[in-house]
Amino acid sequence: MPALVLLGAQWGDEGKGKATDLLGGSVDYVVRYQGGNNAGHTVVVGDQKYALHLLPSGILSPECTPVIGNGVVVDPSVLLSELSGLNERGVDTSKLLLSGNAHIITPYNVTVDKVTERFLGKRKIGTTGRGIGPTYADKINRVGIRVQDLYDESILTQKVEAALDAKNQILTKLYNRRAIAVNQVVEELLGYAAQIEPYVADTVLVLNQALEDNKVVLFEGGQGTLLDIDHGTYPFVTSSNPTAGGACTGAGVGPTKISRVIGILKAYTTRVGAGPFPTELFDEDGEALRRIGHERGVTTGRDRRCGWFDAVIARYATRVNGLTDFFLTKLDVLTGWEEIPVCVAYEIDGKRVEELPYSQTDFHHAKPVYEMLPGWSEDISKAKTFADLPKNAQDYVKALEEMSGAPISAIGVGPGRDETIEINSFL
Repeated sequence: MPALVLLGAQWGDEGKGKATDLLGGSVDYVVRYQGGNNAGHTVVVGDQKYALHLLPSGILSPECTPVIGNGVVVDPSVLLSELSGLNERGVDTSKLLLSGNAHIITPYNVTVDKVTERFLGKRKIGTTGRGIGPTYADKINRVGIRVQDLYDESILTQKVEAALDAKNQILTKLYNRRAIAVNQVVEELLGYAAQIEPYVADTVLVLNQALEDNKVVLFEGGQGTLLDIDHGTYPFVTSSNPTAGGACTGAGVGPTKISRVIGILKAYTTRVGAGPFPTELFDEDGEALRRIGHERGVTTGRDRRCGWFDAVIARYATRVNGLTDFFLTKLDVLTGWEEIPVCVAYEIDGKRVEELPYSQTDFHHAKPVYEMLPGWSEDISKAKTFADLPKNAQDYVKALEEMSGAPISAIGVGPGRDETIEINSFL
């Protein structure tokens, strides 16, 4: 039962799309198990660049079946737009499977997300405003709309009415907004039903049967470990579980079926949105990382905050996910620095701390303790083996591996599909 989980080991944007696409030709199913169109993957195939927000990256590999699991929240308009855009570029999307148990992002979820974030002012979380959080809140409050509800107008209407009973009170009385009409929401949602029906399936059954048949299934997380609702830098987190355990609940497979857990690490660190970031740079080095690494959010279009590699959060990711391997991306971006700082510990109230503090207050006050590693100036984008890398680049990778607690099995040396050094096979 070769089931693999591939997830972000930092704050997201580590290059999961590149890693998933690398494996896509070798796996039978690629599954998104949480998040929504607040995630973004950029995949480069030849001279073509694809920006994916909701669809699994494996949709670009004709050999595999892409799956949107029950743990994902789905905006039907975004799904259809993304499918249309790929079809226009000659990508076959007909094999996509969409869980009937996945929750729908409704128009009122988007409205609530945007007005709530504006209302928070300086205390805002930095959400994408796409209705993700309110949809998960509806799910937990048991007033959510699922994909399967689109095929029973009576049930759909009852559920929309129940959801809007409370939301319209909040929108009108707290936020001074107009009430949202039930019939307009129902009509809009029903308009998507026929278009997405060919993709709807019992994905839990499909995936478990695939594993029983010894098919290779890759579970792909959105965002990253430090954005996990339970294990991230709360409250500056996403609304779901990108960590490895989320693959089990978000796809409906048991933990005993997971054989390998791969964490994606960027060779430095980035973050989008608000929240603590100990190694964040506000100088020319930070601007250089942003410029050379093209650090702009795929989904948000916002510049990413940039900083040096943080081994403390890498060790934390290894622990909470049970990582068996790392895929190190964007090593090429660091070419040209004489010395490269790496955060090996924090200083908190004058004390050295080598593990991630559980206290939100302590983490906000954490100052990075750096170790300086020698840099390199040689172009590494054409390297095909680890031995092809300059010695200092090899030493940098080895140091990160030792500090992070799991073997680095692949290295990205450029954005292209073929610009990857594979040290240990993931399959």
